[in-house]
Amino acid sequence: MPSSRFTIPFPAASTRVRIAREALAHLGRETRRTTGATRVALVTDTHVGPLYAAAACRALARAGIETHLVTVPAGERSKRIERLAGLWRRFDRAPITRADAVVALGGGVVGDLAGFAAATWLRGVPWVGVPTSLLAMVDSAIGGKTGIDLASGKNLVGAFHQPALVIVDPAVLATLPARHRRAGLAEVVKMGFACDAALFRFCERHAAALAAGRPAALAAAITRSLRVKTRVVTRDERDRGPRSALNFGHTLAHAYETARGYRGVLHGEAVAVGMCAAARLSVRIAGLDPGAWRRLERLLATLGLPRRLDRVRATALEHAMRHDKKRGTRDTRWVLTPRMGHASVPQPITTRLVRATLLDVGARI
Repeated sequence: MPSSRFTIPFPAASTRVRIAREALAHLGRETRRTTGATRVALVTDTHVGPLYAAAACRALARAGIETHLVTVPAGERSKRIERLAGLWRRFDRAPITRADAVVALGGGVVGDLAGFAAATWLRGVPWVGVPTSLLAMVDSAIGGKTGIDLASGKNLVGAFHQPALVIVDPAVLATLPARHRRAGLAEVVKMGFACDAALFRFCERHAAALAAGRPAALAAAITRSLRVKTRVVTRDERDRGPRSALNFGHTLAHAYETARGYRGVLHGEAVAVGMCAAARLSVRIAGLDPGAWRRLERLLATLGLPRRLDRVRATALEHAMRHDKKRGTRDTRWVLTPRMGHASVPQPITTRLVRATLLDVGARI
């Protein structure tokens, strides 16, 4: 694939993005050029570390950067305050100063955790994202949202801290399990259905290639998705208006993950089901054409993504939604869309209608 470079300008900082096969080999040079750091804490997890940490360390060493490797357990359960405190202790021992940087090598969990550690260490040090999952590449790696979970909900504690640099190397997707690849595609579909109808049509045209994990299709989906997300987040860095469209499907998704104790369901899978529920509500309330909802469900089915909830009660979901970070009224707030590509800011939905929708998508009574 041809490489792509662009810069995302934010009021307080800018993020340089490089998308290219084998870009991981240039991590050190790009990190040194962007941050000036000669020492980094490289944060990864027990799944990604054995695959790519050595290559990352070699790339950093070639640029004259001293690397302190920190490995956390893989999975959402690492986004806890105990793990965050553990990173702070490792940063202290290194030591990581304001002239140094943090590198996050992994999926969305590693990016959220390491990015938040960077945001809070010494009141903020630079960080570099190296996403290794499709979901992180197309969504969480850019935009500056970092954070950890609490028992009562996902991402309840966090900060906006833009990465100085994001290195996207589609070659690393070769080792990504098929289920995780499919989960990442849910965020591509979300980006299209909520914010860019052309991206959604691209997914429909190339659904078979995307489902099969063909490199050219995945690379194109990554680049298109990042362009869409860049357009949205630069208009609303702090998520107070248009950026909330990117939360389409996430009201239920976060509740689903919480109700399942972050076990047995991947974030992208939860988003897929959440989008089906949000599309149903959009038909009922926002005037969405039922044909668009059916197109969404057909695409998700082709991509091998779930459309219904599994083993969770409506009451547990409602409790989790009431404690979600986007709560603002007594009713649950949902992002809806009147037509494909035009999702709105969240609006409150009555408990009765939410309950009916949850049952429609498979919640137990």
